[in-house]
Amino acid sequence: MAKITGFLEFHREKPARRPVDERLKDWNEFEGTFESEKLNDQAARCMDCGIPFCHSGCPLGNLIPDWNDFIWRERWEQAGQRLHSTNNFPEMTGRICPAPCEEACTLNIDRQPVNIKLVERQIADWALANGHLEPQVAEQKTGKKIAVVGSGPAGMACAQQLARAGHSPTVFERDDRIGGLLRYGIPNFKLEKHFIDARIKQMEAEGVTFRPSTNVGVDVTAAELQRDFDAIVLSGGATLPRDLPLPGRELKGVHFAMDFLRPQNKICEGDAVADAISAKDKRVIVLGGGDTGSDCVGTSNRHGAASVHQFELMPRPPDERATDQPWPYWPMIMRTSSSHEEGAERDFSINTVRFSGDAEGNVSKLHAVRLRWVIDEHGRRRMEEIEGSQFELGADLVLLALGFLGPEKGALLTDLGVEFTERGAVKAGEDYRTSVEGVFACGDLRRGQSLVVWAIWEGRECACHVDAMLRDGDGDLLSNPNPAPLVL
Repeated sequence: MAKITGFLEFHREKPARRPVDERLKDWNEFEGTFESEKLNDQAARCMDCGIPFCHSGCPLGNLIPDWNDFIWRERWEQAGQRLHSTNNFPEMTGRICPAPCEEACTLNIDRQPVNIKLVERQIADWALANGHLEPQVAEQKTGKKIAVVGSGPAGMACAQQLARAGHSPTVFERDDRIGGLLRYGIPNFKLEKHFIDARIKQMEAEGVTFRPSTNVGVDVTAAELQRDFDAIVLSGGATLPRDLPLPGRELKGVHFAMDFLRPQNKICEGDAVADAISAKDKRVIVLGGGDTGSDCVGTSNRHGAASVHQFELMPRPPDERATDQPWPYWPMIMRTSSSHEEGAERDFSINTVRFSGDAEGNVSKLHAVRLRWVIDEHGRRRMEEIEGSQFELGADLVLLALGFLGPEKGALLTDLGVEFTERGAVKAGEDYRTSVEGVFACGDLRRGQSLVVWAIWEGRECACHVDAMLRDGDGDLLSNPNPAPLVL
């Protein structure tokens, strides 16, 4: 543990962010950092709580008290080693994870948890800046080839673990750059892409082959993958967006959120994008209150939108934990993102009814009604329209950030013949095996839309099971018994 009395001596603090008027002028990150001494104080708050509930709060099972103790003792290299022992990409989770570990922290009983996410980010950044991301090259190669389809956090984590076990993974990505959701889904002001590039360089040195601009199922067939590889891992994410089939949906100016966010990320990469959607001087309405909706708000404000409204179908969450969501569980409470700080009118219990437009077919108004949420006789929440609460709001750009329904069922999944769950995800058991021999699935494609920490965990776990398939009951590789089995 860190300092025994640290949680009594030091208060939770966070470094200042760049001012809103400054950060809206660029696409760079704006989160501040602490000097080493100040960070040591924050790490010293980690207490000897007996049972580290932060472990269970973190899907990766990060050894949080361990690296907090190392930071307090100024043993940065050991902190980096312990952090990377459970997390392939802490510089990413330290930026974009909502930190369920902090909600589970014992000190969060009185809403003052250890600043775990900040410490994690600064350890990871220190390791990168000081040359401690050396490739971990397997001493012996197995000769086994694995195709990993999808280069998001699940696919990248899976490929890296397999390469370190001595296998030869090839990561296929249909986009022109590697990174999946990390590259083209998350805005640069939350995650600058040079962090992805640094990991790609490390993984290539470890033996991972990357094939961007390759649409598996079209450019490479499922039959070719099954012929050329010893195993296939499906990690293409849940990219099928939920639509809103209402009158006026066909109007120009009504778009899926990712059709708005993705081109902007390409522009930040230096690409010329002819069909990029701009929010400049427009009245923007974002439908959906999750992270994707928040990203639309931040992007719209950087474009110079005239106004930004964000509507959520569900009621406004409470400011404090509800009684049915006790510590250390993740609570559904009101949260304000950095994008909301930059300017947005948020409203809840709003049901969109239709869109209307002008003579040229452009959206001009959103028509909605306010809702009342009630509990029926079966204990289920049900919405009722509030009589006389209908309203309309001027709109030039409507962005649908309503979540995702699962993976796109294109040629690859069809040709492989994998089974699907009732919710549309690829069906795979606890061993990550699909219904097709030699084919595995992990990440959002398997579990549905979720957090980046869950994607990394699934990628790591899936790699263990792929590795096990290639070995006999004694842990020896089926055709080349050299490296030890991969374990977490």
